[in-house]
Amino acid sequence: MEILVGFIFSFLSTVGFGVITNVPRRTLLPAGLTGALAWVVYLLVQDATSNVILPNLLAAITIGVLANVAAIVVRAPVNVLYIPCLVSLVPGAIIFLSMKGFTLGQDNTALQNLLKTLTIAMSLAVGFLIAEAFFSKLRPVIKRWAAKQK
Repeated sequence: MEILVGFIFSFLSTVGFGVITNVPRRTLLPAGLTGALAWVVYLLVQDATSNVILPNLLAAITIGVLANVAAIVVRAPVNVLYIPCLVSLVPGAIIFLSMKGFTLGQDNTALQNLLKTLTIAMSLAVGFLIAEAFFSKLRPVIKRWAAKQK
């Protein structure tokens, strides 16, 4: 049940953020599905492990691969799909707690939260890097397939 609720709310948050950031309408559905599937991957991996790196890394790889495919199909820049999909994965609450800790003089807690935020950000960046490297080999095949479908 948690997976289904996560899928639905992640889809809605991705599409909502896409509307707020004014992405083209034709990219909202693919972005929503990509963001929702990435959140499902995040939830599944998070249940299987206790660290923060692997769930974020695999979710970023999922976004990277699916967004590249969707970008080819809907003929849009991949960045237009990346931005709304990341809204569920960005560690905003943790960085807020870090800044709050620094302002209240709780330096140890703040540093722990800051380190956790940086770890998540790095795992997202590396996930996108892996996805781009992987997809660079698939791009010509998918472009040919998409051209045949039209």
